Amino acid sequence: MSLSVSLCVLNIFAEEKNGSREFLVSKNMDIYNSLFKELDMFYVDTINPEKTIKTGIDAMLNSLDPYTVYIPEEEMEDFKFMMSGEYAGVGAIIAKHKNAIIINEIYEGKPADKCGLKVGDKFIEVAGKKIGEDKSTSDVSNLLRGDANTVVEVVVERPGEKKPLKLKITREKIAINPIEYYDVLDNNIGFISVSNFTDKTASSFKEAFLDLKKKGITSLIIDLRSNPGGLLSEALQIVNYFVPKGSTLLTTRGKVKQWDETYKATSSPIDTEIPLAVIVNKGSASASEVVAGALQDLDRAVVIGERSYGKGLVQTTRNLPYGGGIKVTTSKYYTPSGRCVQAIDYSDRDENGYVKRIPDSLTTEFKTANGRIVRDGGGITPDSVVEIKDNYSELEKKLVSDNIIFDYAVNFRVKHKNIAPPKEFVFDDYDDFKKFVKDANFTYTRNTEKGVKALVDIAKKEGYYEIAKEEFDALEKKLEHDIDKDLDHFKRDVKWLVTAEILSKYYYKRGFLSEMVKEDVFVDVAKEILNNKEAYKKILSNP
Repeated sequence: MSLSVSLCVLNIFAEEKNGSREFLVSKNMDIYNSLFKELDMFYVDTINPEKTIKTGIDAMLNSLDPYTVYIPEEEMEDFKFMMSGEYAGVGAIIAKHKNAIIINEIYEGKPADKCGLKVGDKFIEVAGKKIGEDKSTSDVSNLLRGDANTVVEVVVERPGEKKPLKLKITREKIAINPIEYYDVLDNNIGFISVSNFTDKTASSFKEAFLDLKKKGITSLIIDLRSNPGGLLSEALQIVNYFVPKGSTLLTTRGKVKQWDETYKATSSPIDTEIPLAVIVNKGSASASEVVAGALQDLDRAVVIGERSYGKGLVQTTRNLPYGGGIKVTTSKYYTPSGRCVQAIDYSDRDENGYVKRIPDSLTTEFKTANGRIVRDGGGITPDSVVEIKDNYSELEKKLVSDNIIFDYAVNFRVKHKNIAPPKEFVFDDYDDFKKFVKDANFTYTRNTEKGVKALVDIAKKEGYYEIAKEEFDALEKKLEHDIDKDLDHFKRDVKWLVTAEILSKYYYKRGFLSEMVKEDVFVDVAKEILNNKEAYKKILSNP
């Protein structure tokens, strides 16, 4: 053997021994390809190549983090919709209700609305296909969707109408407005609710904010609750509206150093003085945390609510062969103070493969522009924490989950063609609602009843029931609920829910939210702080 050949062989063995990344990648790809070929040739049953490979891909990506996902060609259109908020269809949300598919919500000004469809309409036929009990919401949704400017014919049954209605709907490109609701609240406080960050969020937000300024607002609440995030650029643009040009808003760092970037405010702001309050909850994630974190670190807004979700990872979409793609985590983001809000370290798993949140004891202190202490590793901690408990009674929950309130609102719209605007409307026929509930044979079980039943079961198992049977029977009888009395006892809260649902049938989602915001604990705290200039300044100053 020549010296050159010997050296080559030694290098190969050295590579194998040292486990270089190039060799390990090549080796394991060969193993994977060979393994699948063996299965395809010799496994007793015929293997579906796409399904089997997809299962392997998903398992591989699941070992990384929940945000790195493979997108097959057939799912790319839905993925683009999530990013853009656009799809071609009729502009309605459908739901299964009493074994039927009905319209649950309609987007204002969209094809379903323009052609005359109403919430509560039951589909009998869509695009020539009968819609029976066997059809799912996905089945009907697929029939309603289609290319823009094409027509789909539907037949629906409508409460209050004797005969089915046949309607033709011209599909359109549907852009979901990310600004669900905005208005002027008490004391000239503006309110803007942002549902997600699509490619139109920043421009829609700007339009809403300028409209509110024309109406004379002197402070602003930005509601980011349950906003899962979206496009980073849109979140940064909203921050840019309120901070001086040139301010550092965010930095991202990952494996590919050429992609590391520092994002600054690149355009002139709209308003750097108006007092701001940002509301977040445990469902506020990603781009929502970018907005809240940047405005908090720059001492530009008071953050109110619950600790946010804690997603400090940035994803990039890359194309794959045959029309698919991969959304891959490429970096982490850091707010202006230098903190990363990522709550879970997915690289640190226990022996069972589980991950845990980073404990508060292992987080690090950072400082805002004014020197206030903030911490990394667990989402955005509000400046004013709102501890909210489940204040809904079992009665209210059951009325909602059984669609009693929904059905009553649909029935109300049949009887009343028009109502007053949201700020003027007053629902004053509670007795009619009570009658509707009782006519529907509505029943529910309270937690106290569940507790007594559990206690009786335990007493029977332990042999004490017979000793205290009379007492148990007396207690059960005393706690038996009366629907009529319960509806009176919870009248204020139930009436509020009914009012909001009725408003949604005339004024869409904005009507619903206009009522809900009236009894909103988070909004009340935000208003209290914004109404007290000294308290607002004190929170943002260095203690």
